Formats: sequence, structure tokens, C-alpha cells
Amino acid sequence: MPRSLWLLVIGMLINVTGASFLWPLNTIYIHDHLGKSLSMAGIVLMLNAGASVVGNLLGGVLFDKIGGYKSILLGILITLSTLITLVFFQEWPLYIFLMVVIGLGSGIVFPAMYAMGGTVWPEGGRKAFNALYVAQNAGVAIGSALGGLVASYSFSYIFIANAFMYVFFFLIAVFSYHKISAEKAKQVSVLDEMSPVQNRAKFQALLTLCVGYLLCWVAYSQWASTISAYTQELHISLKQYSFLWTINGLLIVLGQPIINAFIKVAAKTLKMQILVGVTIFIASFAIISVAQQFSHFLAAMIVLTIGEMFVWPAVPTIASMLAPKGKEGFYQGVVNSTATGGRMIGPLLGGILADYYTMNTLFYVLIGFLVISMFTTIAYNRKLNKAKQLDVAAEVVS
Repeated sequence: MPRSLWLLVIGMLINVTGASFLWPLNTIYIHDHLGKSLSMAGIVLMLNAGASVVGNLLGGVLFDKIGGYKSILLGILITLSTLITLVFFQEWPLYIFLMVVIGLGSGIVFPAMYAMGGTVWPEGGRKAFNALYVAQNAGVAIGSALGGLVASYSFSYIFIANAFMYVFFFLIAVFSYHKISAEKAKQVSVLDEMSPVQNRAKFQALLTLCVGYLLCWVAYSQWASTISAYTQELHISLKQYSFLWTINGLLIVLGQPIINAFIKVAAKTLKMQILVGVTIFIASFAIISVAQQFSHFLAAMIVLTIGEMFVWPAVPTIASMLAPKGKEGFYQGVVNSTATGGRMIGPLLGGILADYYTMNTLFYVLIGFLVISMFTTIAYNRKLNKAKQLDVAAEVVS
């Protein structure tokens, strides 16, 4: 990998490590320490994710307009100032407002980093996005492991640790990212680069793919919301629950060679990678629907992690391949906002189903969502292929 991508990988690691002190335990904090219902916790997480959706789209547009360095710094400054406030003020309902602002700031950062990663190493293809994905999950492993330990002493320390890590991330960005020498893609009209038919078909393909991506994230987000509270009802400790996320991150970091070897042999296309991953997701939720003790949750997390290693890096890679010149940031913003949208809808939907029905009802609904996502994945590029065929036929006629 080029040096500039390594700098982005290190920044992603520090960023997510800090965030992972808080987000896996946020529902528990709202429910157990602030005394609010799971539905209310879901609303707070929904508002946080909704602000992140806005931040994702804004971050993508800003990348195309002012470049990755300034976009990332803006997102960091918004988030850091809010985290420092959170260290001193955690009362309700101010907590809701602070979560919203954190969502906006952090949302700006992610699409800018992914878009920058694609531009600094375009020939790397999936490898650039996979490197950022691995760094992101290594941060989850480190942050969640330390977060559970810190929270067992005091939840106040969680907010301090999160703020400290963002200070570190800010320093890395200030002194390193301005040196990244990737040229921002020249701004050109999509209509100048390809036919109007292909232009529409590419964006439609992205949106169709993102429907399934959204449903996958609705399911996945339950692990940090309803499932986290469910483990507490089964008397699984905070340390054990945090350990599940540690396993998740470690498997992603250590299991890449195995997954890459499998992809080369049995899942050579990005579409097939997604379909394999979603099938594994379904198996994970089938396991958790009968889980009653820690070992069952551990098995379900291991299976879930294998699935996400196929799905999560493939979608931004496809978006990068679909994106016209000068629109890389916008396309990555759409992908990131879709994932965030899933995290926005998921906790609220999961909280309602868990509060008013049963956890098993929730799991069956999630499995249904995952089946739908398989169909959208199969169909996402059909119109694009037809558009390409029409353009070829038109050229032959002319």
C-alpha cells in the first residue's frame, strides 16, 4: 500500500477505537444509567444516526468540492468539541442533543476517508477499501475491549477516553493528511463522461444495491442495541458482551488471508461475495434466535463476523467502480449514509419489536430483511447491463 493510504488506515484505527468506547454500550447507558426504555434508547440512536446520514452526504459533497483534508478536519473539530462537552455534561435531555452533533461530525469524516482511500490507490481496487475496513474493525476490537473494562469502573471514564482518542486523531490529521499528494479527481459532468442512459443506470444500480445494504445494516445494528440489552436480561456481564466485539474485530484482522483465499476460489465477483455474506448473516441470526447463554452468542458473533467480511468491503468497492470522475465523494457518501440509515432505523425498529412483541419476532423479521437484500443484490446491475448493451448497439448502428 502507498504511504498515504497507511496514514488513512492509522487515522481510521484511532478514530474508531475512540468511538468504540461508547457506541456498543450506548443503549445500556441510556437504559440502565439514565433510566429510559429501550424504545427511547432506540430513538436517541436513531437521531444520532440520522445526523450521521446528513453528515455522510455532506462529507461526500465536501470531498468533491474542497478535498478530503479540509472535510476530515471539519468533521473532527465538530465531533471533538462535542465530546469535550460530553465529558462534563451527561444529563438528560442534553445527552440527546450531544449525540446528534456527534453523529453529524463523525458522519462527515467517514465518506471523505473512504473517497480519499479510493483516490490515493485507484489501482488497488478492493484492497484499499478492505484496508480501511480492517482498520475500522481493529478499532472496534480495541475500543470495545477497553470500553467494557473502563465502564465496569465508571461510565464517566468512557466519555473521557473517547475525547482523548479524538484529540489524537485530530493531531494525526493536522500533521499528516495535508501531505497526502493524491490529486482530487477533476470535476467533470457525468454527462460529458458517459451517455445519459449509462449515467442514470449507474446511479440506479447504486441505489438498488444500497436498498439491500440498508436492510443488512438494520439487522446488524441490533447487536449494538436490542441484543446488547437482551444479553443483560440473560445475566451476561458487560465484560462478556464487550468481549464479543473484541472477537469481532480480531477475527476481521486475523481472518483476512482466509477470506481472501476463499474469494479467489469460490466468490470471484463482488456480487457473489455479497450473496455469500448475506447467507452467512442469516445463519448468524438463526443461531441467536435460540441463544440462551454466552457461548451461543459467541458462536453467533463469529458467524456474523465471517459474513460481514464478505459484505462490508464489497459495497464501497462497487460504489467506487460505479462513480463518475469528480463524484467519488458523493457516491461514497451515499453508501455511508445508507449504512448509517440502517443504524438509524435498526435500533428504533428493534426496540419497538422487542418492547411490544418478542425477541424471536425481531429475529424472524431480520431474517426476512436479509432474504430481501439477496434479491436486490442479484438485480442491482441488470438495468446497467442493458444500458451498456443499448450503447454498444447504438455505436454499431452509427
